Amino acid sequence: MSRALSHLRAAVSLVAINTRCPATEGAARRGLSTWPAPQEPGMEYQDAVRMLNTLQTNASYLEQVKRQRSDPQAQLEAMEMYLTRSGLQVEDLNRLNIIHVTGTKGKVREGPRSDSPHLVQVRERIRLNGQPISPELFTQHFWRLYHRLEETKEDSHVSMPAYFRFLTLMAFHVFLQEKVDLAVVEVGIGGAYDCTNIIRKPVVCGVSSLGIDHTSLLGDTMEKIAWQKGGIFKPLSLSLACPQHGVPAFTVLQPEGPLAVLRERAHQISCPLYLCPPLEALEEGGPPLTLGLEGEHQRSNAALALQLAHCWLQQQDHLDIQELKGSRLSVPHQLPLAPVFQLTSHMRHGLRDAEWPGRTQVLRRGSLIWYLDGAHTTSSMQACVRWFRQAVHGREQPSSGLEVRVLLFNSTGDRDPAALLKLLQNLMPSLPLHFYAGPSSCPLHTCLCLCPADQQNFTVTLDQVLLRCLQHQQHWSFLAAERASLVPDGSASLLLAPHPGSPCSLVFSCISHALQWISQGRDPIFQPPSPSKGLLSHPTASSGASILREAAAIHVLVTGSLHLVGGVLKLLDPSLSQ
Repeated sequence: MSRALSHLRAAVSLVAINTRCPATEGAARRGLSTWPAPQEPGMEYQDAVRMLNTLQTNASYLEQVKRQRSDPQAQLEAMEMYLTRSGLQVEDLNRLNIIHVTGTKGKVREGPRSDSPHLVQVRERIRLNGQPISPELFTQHFWRLYHRLEETKEDSHVSMPAYFRFLTLMAFHVFLQEKVDLAVVEVGIGGAYDCTNIIRKPVVCGVSSLGIDHTSLLGDTMEKIAWQKGGIFKPLSLSLACPQHGVPAFTVLQPEGPLAVLRERAHQISCPLYLCPPLEALEEGGPPLTLGLEGEHQRSNAALALQLAHCWLQQQDHLDIQELKGSRLSVPHQLPLAPVFQLTSHMRHGLRDAEWPGRTQVLRRGSLIWYLDGAHTTSSMQACVRWFRQAVHGREQPSSGLEVRVLLFNSTGDRDPAALLKLLQNLMPSLPLHFYAGPSSCPLHTCLCLCPADQQNFTVTLDQVLLRCLQHQQHWSFLAAERASLVPDGSASLLLAPHPGSPCSLVFSCISHALQWISQGRDPIFQPPSPSKGLLSHPTASSGASILREAAAIHVLVTGSLHLVGGVLKLLDPSLSQ
């Protein structure tokens, strides 16, 4: 989901993050945040993560829940009950300065925040000052909360919340104990019935670009999804920071239908909703902004992050930000336009220095270049394709020899892999491809013994993963055949297929095998695959390996799933696991 989260810390860097928060005092009186952490032997970080993984929704149970479609409102009530059992009341959250954010293609990031999913380690989901909390702090808070919930369980209630609910509760406790000045909380799925929506008095809400995702839970149209996202808007009577005007909310330009739904939701809830002007409006009268995150779509995300930061800074009486008058921008759909203001140097530097691993990220290993982007919806994949095309064209071409392009792909959940792969196939006519190997679909958890606890996933079975990868291969083969029928004779494009009718893709048993085959010894981290492992026995693998070895440069696009991108990133940069 997240596509705008990396801009916020710099935008609000005028303030300290770890200042005193009065919310902790009430919690401390009830004995929660002053609990000593258990000092039982063996309770290390990985032990905590393994125990946390037992809270993942079992794959078969998940299917049962989808069929039953339990009452969404009851889920929010259950979350409030878990919060009470953990030692907090909903009112305690009111004293946290919370920016509540939802969307499909991006949310604001940095500073103390809670979001999902993680790429390598689960503690990435809870951050202080933009950095994942330490293993020690994670372990301390995990066991404190786990034991508290165990001690307060009743026969009539499930003793433990599910995985994301537990981490949300844990984030609230971390933010309260650490006395954060500002907390950015990202929804898990949707908004209206998401477990984070027990927050009643955020200081501001944000909705980033919307797309089709989680259709089995949110609906199969953009309008239905927009209704769910608008559920985080808060009414006039619940406003803490703006008692006369309600909790302000901001969104970026959306398609007409979803934007109309957001406007109607805001009207029904009595929430003032503003449309963010494009980033160009904020650049007027100053030098052009430089964004640390690549991709044209990041400009929309940056505009939202700046408005959220500006709104919060105004509420904190930071009056040194000058608003610019007389904007000539037209406002569609009768939404008021958010203010155009003078950017501070902190904001400019923050946008320039923003980093977000696994999203529009490029890693170069000599002649082997990795392009990583966790796009997994049609809209985000369209942005990924544009970014990849620009990134490849912008790089210096080798003086001689072939340039090879490889797609490493997987998709999970209820996404439509055929639609995603079709977008990726469309890269072919616009790139001077001499070779295209795709998609190397990887069952992410075949080699469970090699996966750290952070990356274990029990929400799908191994059989389901393997079947899905084979379906990816079938989709790609069909698209390749369709493309071949449209390509005139003499085309310079060459598919990875040794003879007509053979598959133009490979399915690997795990990510490390795929990276070994792609790198062919070019990356010192990966040893070249040996015939004994069976990787070269397939004619497609052996013919492709020859071309890879002879290529002057190899461009590898890794996309379709954040889980895949995280697994690849962990192997490419082992220090991330330390």
